[in-house]
Amino acid sequence: PHRPPAAASVPAHPPHATMSLDTSKYKDMKFATRILHVGQEPDAVTGAVTVPISMASTFAQKSPGVPTGQDSHLSYFEGYEYQRTGNPTRGAFEQALAAAEGAKWCVAFSSGMAATSAIMHTLDKGDHIVSIDDVYGGTQRYFRRVVGPLADIKFDFVDFNTEGELAGALKPEKTKLVWVESPTNPTLKVSDIAKAAEEAHKAGAMLVVDNTFMSPALQNPFELGADIVLHSITKFINGHSDVVMGAVLTNSDEVRAKLRFIQNGIGATPSPFDCYLALRGLKTLHLRMAQHSKNALAIAELLESRTDIVEKVLYPGLPSHPDHATHRKQTKGDGAMITFYVRGGIDAARAFLETVDLFVLAESLGAVESLCESPAIMTHASVPKEMREKLGISDSLIRLSVGVEDIDDLKRDIEKALAAAAAAAGGAGGAAGRGKRAWWSGEGGGGGDDGSGGAAG
Repeated sequence: PHRPPAAASVPAHPPHATMSLDTSKYKDMKFATRILHVGQEPDAVTGAVTVPISMASTFAQKSPGVPTGQDSHLSYFEGYEYQRTGNPTRGAFEQALAAAEGAKWCVAFSSGMAATSAIMHTLDKGDHIVSIDDVYGGTQRYFRRVVGPLADIKFDFVDFNTEGELAGALKPEKTKLVWVESPTNPTLKVSDIAKAAEEAHKAGAMLVVDNTFMSPALQNPFELGADIVLHSITKFINGHSDVVMGAVLTNSDEVRAKLRFIQNGIGATPSPFDCYLALRGLKTLHLRMAQHSKNALAIAELLESRTDIVEKVLYPGLPSHPDHATHRKQTKGDGAMITFYVRGGIDAARAFLETVDLFVLAESLGAVESLCESPAIMTHASVPKEMREKLGISDSLIRLSVGVEDIDDLKRDIEKALAAAAAAAGGAGGAAGRGKRAWWSGEGGGGGDDGSGGAAG
């Protein structure tokens, strides 16, 4: 794999260190209004009320070195030269998402992992990062298998909810980033973001919050002290299972200048068409997240009532969730993600996942349609087995991304699958009892720690 540079070397006057945008006319507007209007004014030439898809790979210049479009806020008043460097459709999306998240700047990338990689490229050799232990499997694999050995950046993975663990892992002058997801993927731990920010800042580090699960409609990490916010746009912001994309947001001009330099220099930029689709998805984010949350709470309550086949349900909106109070303190809703443990081990889990109809067995999350998966062999297969066991990512763990379908239909689908799981659990006492190999053991489609699979969401 490509070796990340120790740090981005930004010119004294980087080409993207420009004046901030004037969004004063939107400052008193509510979330739903901002996501529909910021960066999306009617086209000055045609009057088109939707942002055009500009597919051009290169742009005509008025004179050598004098690009067209320097009067456009979508170019950040720099003009357009080449699609990798800047594109009006991408500019519109970045500005709309920045307004949604309450940030000064947004930098879009071709995937969530490309966005994560860009953040890593702002660091120096020998720097130190403290990450929450239950971080997304793809992020952990990238940290452990790529950034650590190739860039000589050190990592500690700790439980932020165990008193003293975060503070004890911080190394003043060495720790540059504290990395948190809240809720985490897949066990839905909730961290006190404000407390994590305070601890990070005491040590001179910046706090990075992966806000993918909540989206800016339900949680605003900048209000809680975050310095950088990361999104997999693929998930709730786009919301329709047809875009792979990521974004990094910040209020720091310095961080933004580095990220834009990296965005242009490495070239992991999203296509204009993907930016258009993501911008369209953003327009209905608040409506979808409200329905996701309503449906998910109903499904979580149903699962929790079925103690005959469900051992435990983890959903931050349930009072039984250990971090329920913290979650409610820092969010505006509970989200779509549910994790639960089915009784009967691997056979019961497999029966559940093979029986659902409306819940599609697939990796990823955050779409209008409901999805389900087994983290142990799918999205988190690249996490070492001993770490999965420590985190509670067992063979009986099932993750649901609850969509926006009619709740009665979703409940019927869950009930049917639970019945199949109960029958499987009562039939044989688990795969190991019959001498079968566990389904994550290497046969079939799962991914392993070699990085060959898993970790798509």
